[in-house]
Amino acid sequence: MDALGVPAGLRPVIQPLADAGTAEHEPDLRVLASEAAQTSHDFVELISPSNVSAEVLERFHFSLARIATDYVHAPLFPLFTELISVRDQLFVLLQGRQRPQQTRELFMLAGTACLLLAHASQNLGESTSAMAQIRTARMCAEQADHTGLRAWAAGTAALITEWSPQNRMALKLTEHAARLAPAGEARIRIAAIEARTAARIGDRRLSLAALDRMKQAREETPVHDEVEQFGGLLTFPTAKQDYYIGGALTLLGNYDEAHHHATAAITAYRSGPSEERSYGDEILAQMDLITIGLLRGDFDEAATALGHVLELPPQMRIRQLGNALNRLDSLTSRPELKGNRTIAQLMALIRDYRVIDSTAAIRSQR
Repeated sequence: MDALGVPAGLRPVIQPLADAGTAEHEPDLRVLASEAAQTSHDFVELISPSNVSAEVLERFHFSLARIATDYVHAPLFPLFTELISVRDQLFVLLQGRQRPQQTRELFMLAGTACLLLAHASQNLGESTSAMAQIRTARMCAEQADHTGLRAWAAGTAALITEWSPQNRMALKLTEHAARLAPAGEARIRIAAIEARTAARIGDRRLSLAALDRMKQAREETPVHDEVEQFGGLLTFPTAKQDYYIGGALTLLGNYDEAHHHATAAITAYRSGPSEERSYGDEILAQMDLITIGLLRGDFDEAATALGHVLELPPQMRIRQLGNALNRLDSLTSRPELKGNRTIAQLMALIRDYRVIDSTAAIRSQR
């Protein structure tokens, strides 16, 4: 404080000039303007109750919605980098001061960013990193007291575990997620994950029961879910539902019904808006058609579906596709299929097929 009670940081930046009339002592007006602006900014920071505004929050909502929408149809790597940047900005803001409602919204946004990063990490084959992102998303959900984010995070944890060697643990996670999920796409999603997980581990009864719960959930009146409002990856539309049902029924051996749902998913993605066309779901549905074709002896259909798999650009070959190819390799080793020349020719086409990975391209095993 000076004699007038003005804090030192807010004293005037313009000081008296001894020789203001001489050119060599004239002040640099650009420097003065910059210093004056900084002082005004410092004053605003001093009196402002929050380090965020409605416009800033709206910008983050828009960014995450765009990334979630782009995620299903665009290459992964550029979006991954952008997601990290958005998350880091949100973390920095949370270390500052804002109104309680704004803090809640920031935690919800940060948790959503981590949720998307969990999916991205899984698609790179980094399940450990994906689960670390989920733990942070769940903590943010608790801080925000956001039931929708809790449910989506729990469901994504189950999804990540389903694709791992510890896939039996996914069933416990789906039980927890089902208790949290509000009526609507979140609840349908949990039942779909449970159905496919149970089918994957060979529990036919539980898988069929989960498919029944999924059908029931589709009949319920949905409630508002803030997470779904981001769109894209954070939704569970009919096409995705058909993809999951087809995957579960393929694992269960219900090939006719599985074929119907896998085809429905592919058709819906191809005929719908390009920004909603999930290349990951579509290509994994093609993998189901390959499996169905081989086991039903329809090698032409299997070859057609394989052609679509081979056409997928390398930067879009998510790690789950590598897992599916390895399961296909095990399938073709069955005694009734082993030695078949047509199958051998099909498998030769994917012998050097590579999928993206966090460290290097992964060669499918043969």
